[in-house]
Amino acid sequence: MKPLASRLGSVIAIGIALGFAVPGHASEDGWNDAGTIAKNALVVAAFGVPAIQRDWNGVLQAGGSIGGAIVITQGLKESFPSRRPDGSDNKSFPSGHTSTSFAAAATLHNRHGWEAGLPAYVVASFVGLSRVEARKHRVGDVLVGAAIGTATGHLITRRANERIQVMPWADSGGGGVDISMRF
Repeated sequence: MKPLASRLGSVIAIGIALGFAVPGHASEDGWNDAGTIAKNALVVAAFGVPAIQRDWNGVLQAGGSIGGAIVITQGLKESFPSRRPDGSDNKSFPSGHTSTSFAAAATLHNRHGWEAGLPAYVVASFVGLSRVEARKHRVGDVLVGAAIGTATGHLITRRANERIQVMPWADSGGGGVDISMRF
């Protein structure tokens, strides 16, 4: 079986190649399409790498991280309507493409280490750039999306085979963090 970095590298290389394929004078639609393809490649990698390894807990954690980012992002979009720079609607704040991409990148980083995380964060950053260049978001929308995705990815995903586990929890009466260690 190929090492994780090799398998992940194949998927992430697609997203990075998109970044170099979009020239500075590309149309807004070109930036939009490239960013969407890169976001989708990250989501496939976040679910695909653990699935290939038959790491079903990792698949669930990827789903929780990405799903959590989407729920938070959509809640903020509804609570704080903001006109997009292109004027298409009032769903600019925060960037959903960016929050989803950074959730996938943070999941890969937290679960599989920096070797998987570094290229994933490069692709996620390209997604954020593409959203600004496509005039779908302002820089602040993208930065908040990146923060949401990174937070959910690191709060919900834990390192594969890690002896210490940190798990946030919440219910109607409050919330906290459970910490457990295997000896």
